[in-house]
Amino acid sequence: MKKVALVIAERQFRDEEYQVPHAILEKAGFDVLTVSTSTKTAVGKLGLKVTPDTLISDLKPEELDALVFIGGGGSEQYFADPLAHRLATTMVSLDKVLGAICIAPVILANAKVLEGKKATVFPDGAPILKQNGADYTGREVEVDGKIITGNGPEAAEAFSHSLVKLLS
Repeated sequence: MKKVALVIAERQFRDEEYQVPHAILEKAGFDVLTVSTSTKTAVGKLGLKVTPDTLISDLKPEELDALVFIGGGGSEQYFADPLAHRLATTMVSLDKVLGAICIAPVILANAKVLEGKKATVFPDGAPILKQNGADYTGREVEVDGKIITGNGPEAAEAFSHSLVKLLS
């Protein structure tokens, strides 16, 4: 069974950007792990409570088929996080699927994995993507090789279906 890790912030992750991919991936038969910096209950921007399965520090990229950073204001905790960056670069070097939605593509840009890649992000993050060499498209969902980005909560469903397609 293919394994997908969804990385959320401890606080202020965007509820539907987590819920929609989680449901669609599970329905498609994937093993979905919820990951954060704590295994205590995480709380979304709209109040969703989620208990992470594991710590981001315990993730082993070689055991994953995909790693996805979930957006919302809380995802800023990963913008400059060396561990998040290392996980992103390792997923790319292992030729595995790497995704981010809403403002979270900033994490990928800061990890330098979007250089020369088509990508999208919540509009506030566009300057950071461009600064880091990404080809910012502004589209709802962008897939370039095995990297997938989405621009916000409205993109959650299309992002999730594109993720399933990439993994199939």
